[in-house]
Amino acid sequence: MQFDKLGLRPELVRAVIDAGYSTPTPVQERAIPLTLDGRDLIACAQTGTGKTAAFLLPTLHRLAAGQPSRHPRGLIVTPTRELAAQVGGMAAAYGAHLRLRSAVIFGGVGMEPQTRRLRRGIDLLVATPGRLLDHLGRKQVHL
Repeated sequence: MQFDKLGLRPELVRAVIDAGYSTPTPVQERAIPLTLDGRDLIACAQTGTGKTAAFLLPTLHRLAAGQPSRHPRGLIVTPTRELAAQVGGMAAAYGAHLRLRSAVIFGGVGMEPQTRRLRRGIDLLVATPGRLLDHLGRKQVHL
């Protein structure tokens, strides 16, 4: 199966091909159609099997179909800043041909640049739990 047969927007398929992928992994082939249909899903697979794309591509697909908002319409919570940065980087790469705005927030760095980014408006927020709670407590992000 090819990515263009999964039901993803052409812009996403183009970004995936630009990233060097031609065929989905087994977890992607099984997960993407289910999540595009709005079904809930829990998936377990080894590192390097494409889990990030399996949830991120359908998320970007659905966000691209919606109306922009000043507040995040999608939220991905990760346990570590390294994983948040990785997911944020993949969101930028896969969303390269879409008009979506994303931000990554995590602790260990200043809050002010993150606050400025949140104020400009975003569609997708990738965050670690502690820093997300910090911004929520200060009313700098609204979910």
